[in-house]
Amino acid sequence: MRIPDGVRKTVNVVLCLAAVVAIGWSGREIWVVWNNHRQIDAACGGLVPAGRVLALSEAGGTITHRRLDDDSFDPDTGIPHDCEIFSTEAGERAGTDTGISWFFTGAMGLLPTDQPLIADGPMKGPLGIRDRTTYPPQPLGGDIAGRVTASSVTVQLPCEEGTAEDESVRALWARAELMPRRGSKVSGHDRDILAQTAVETANNLADRLGCADRLPDVPDDVPALTAGPVPAARAEGTCAWYGKTGLADRSPYPDEVVESRTDSLVWDESCGLVLDFGRANTVYMSEADEHDGLSSPDTPGEWFISFHTYAGPVAENVGLTSTDDGEVSEPAAPGKAGRSATDPIWWASSVCDGRPQIHTMTIGRPSYARLVVSRMEAVFRAYVDDVTTRRHCTDVVFPGHDTFRADWGES
Repeated sequence: MRIPDGVRKTVNVVLCLAAVVAIGWSGREIWVVWNNHRQIDAACGGLVPAGRVLALSEAGGTITHRRLDDDSFDPDTGIPHDCEIFSTEAGERAGTDTGISWFFTGAMGLLPTDQPLIADGPMKGPLGIRDRTTYPPQPLGGDIAGRVTASSVTVQLPCEEGTAEDESVRALWARAELMPRRGSKVSGHDRDILAQTAVETANNLADRLGCADRLPDVPDDVPALTAGPVPAARAEGTCAWYGKTGLADRSPYPDEVVESRTDSLVWDESCGLVLDFGRANTVYMSEADEHDGLSSPDTPGEWFISFHTYAGPVAENVGLTSTDDGEVSEPAAPGKAGRSATDPIWWASSVCDGRPQIHTMTIGRPSYARLVVSRMEAVFRAYVDDVTTRRHCTDVVFPGHDTFRADWGES
């Protein structure tokens, strides 16, 4: 059938207009993608893989970044300490007035750092204040020194042959973190991308510094975090040693644990022991008459014993207590052992695979610590023995017997 000339011209005009619109639309999309990559590269010094960040669930729409000041970069290396990324997609989901929202942070740095890593304090236990259920960090696995939290993945990488401003570099770290909206959880999709982003950032930083090693690819399907606490009898990870002691069935010992999988590559491995509210109240009722200073527990997990093992460069700068600016924290020195002068915090040390390790124990709250301190030497030794056996450590140094007494904080 022959199409009239007038109709043919109209169709051609429509098609041409459609083509122009399509070209304009695709050009706009290309510009948005290019600009989104540029924003991330500018914010993160070209070290964080922009394509990975843009694959996160809230990375849609237009990307912007918080403009960094001079203090946001290491003055010697020019490496950004962190970078903060915003999107209109996150803004729409959060319903912000500005139409944008902060959804991603990339961070990186060198080890060891000047700032000490501070051990748990006696007023902050393994359980959250508002919610009894907690999700302790887990190792990333896959022969990667990695730590997965509810919203982030952090990795470490040894750095042989690397230099920064003519100074040798021993190790580096990188973290990729999602800023989830209140009440939301990181999906498996986003968790996998965070792990890939952290590893690629570390490898990019290693390239820039001239490090000899690189991290391998991330394992498929990074495992989800497991909820705690669980009864001590069910412990099978970093607190399995405690379940085997049988102490959880006896007062005044904790009856539940907050644990992770074991992994000798993790630089911060923890085990938390907590008293369920029922157990804590039973202990209080039976002991209050003989211990005038024993305070009644108000929340589950308020009474606890927290253990950590810090490894490698991190272990060279561990502080026992937090301090005000300008003050020096009590050090937990490798090759030595002891107790804090001000808090119920003890430390032991060892050497594992040629790396220093610091093992800490914190008892909270102070009134519970005074109640159980005379029993804690054996518990701390059992914990350290478990870790050092698993990690094939040597040169183990324990705090002296006379440190397990309730005289901390006395002048």
